[in-house]
Amino acid sequence: MVAISYPDIVKAPKALLHDHLDGGLRPATVVELADAVGHELPERDPQRLGQWFVAAADSGSLERYLETFAHTVAVMQTEAGLHRVARECALDLAADGVVYAEVRYAPEQHLERGLSLEQVVEAVRAGFEDGAAEAAAQGRQIRIGTLLTAMRHAARSQEIAELAVRYRDSGVVGFDIAGAEAGFPPTRHLDAFEYLQRENAHFTIHAGEAFGLPSIWQAIQWCGADRLGHGVRIVDDITGHVPSAGSTTPTGGSASAPPGGPVLGRLAAYVRDKRIPLELCPSSNVQTGAAPSIAEHPIGLLHDLRFRVTVNTDNRLMSGTSMSRELTLLTEAFGWGWSELQWLTINAMKSAFIPYDERLAIINETIKPAYAKLIA
Repeated sequence: MVAISYPDIVKAPKALLHDHLDGGLRPATVVELADAVGHELPERDPQRLGQWFVAAADSGSLERYLETFAHTVAVMQTEAGLHRVARECALDLAADGVVYAEVRYAPEQHLERGLSLEQVVEAVRAGFEDGAAEAAAQGRQIRIGTLLTAMRHAARSQEIAELAVRYRDSGVVGFDIAGAEAGFPPTRHLDAFEYLQRENAHFTIHAGEAFGLPSIWQAIQWCGADRLGHGVRIVDDITGHVPSAGSTTPTGGSASAPPGGPVLGRLAAYVRDKRIPLELCPSSNVQTGAAPSIAEHPIGLLHDLRFRVTVNTDNRLMSGTSMSRELTLLTEAFGWGWSELQWLTINAMKSAFIPYDERLAIINETIKPAYAKLIA
């Protein structure tokens, strides 16, 4: 098999489901916006600042990783700042060959300078619309939907869920909760999830990154998540994989498996059988200690077992990454070719929170024709 080059992957259409707006700023933009609002940064040179973010996030701890966001969130407290960050996000993703993206952010984190929740949502929407229009004028089509995130350690999830429903015909496609998992189970936000289900709204939950199987089980069986944000620790319920320290199986027992193949526990089998999408973020998972390395990332096993695997960036600034870089790393680690990359891309589009016919149109009119040329 001829190795796939990074420039070729950049040109291929990609779909992205798990990308944080406050984790994808351009370093130069952070510096300029920090100057405008008087925020002190650890580095003022954009190149060194970008290196600082990656180094600070590369700690093996989710909690330490999350501390880097203090600097990006601080410069996203005005309508102009939010608009600029969203516009540049759209342009950067389009330049990377992303044709569909769901970008998430927590409106409650952008109120320090007097903005209302509604002003935050509208500023971000306008930024994405302007960025997508500029990209289209450059010959790069991209569609962006937003996920409104509630912080799992706070108490505003019901309010943010209602905001997501109110704006679901204005660019918002779903809801999410994020933040440190340990000590903040998703069941604390059951009222919000039950409300979203009554409103026929889509939601994903950060689960199975730092805390493990109980977090995944609660997200699915108690809260009714459509997708799992990360979900990488589902491999702790598959025999042949060494469970992470302190891992427990909340459901017990094993499900049947093909003769000679790995044995899936009840929870892993349920996730696979129900085709619950896993929003895997390889580089980020390594940084936070959820995976030992790219070569040892469970995505290889999960791909082979045909879970609904998707590849994502999580935080492009903190991981110094892009969709093309993530896919390049995986082709190098697992020997994957265009067929695997098409499978991953279609998985993501199948799992998107936009209407079925719109997902199908992107798959059939954009993704499949492009990959047919690459695979031929």
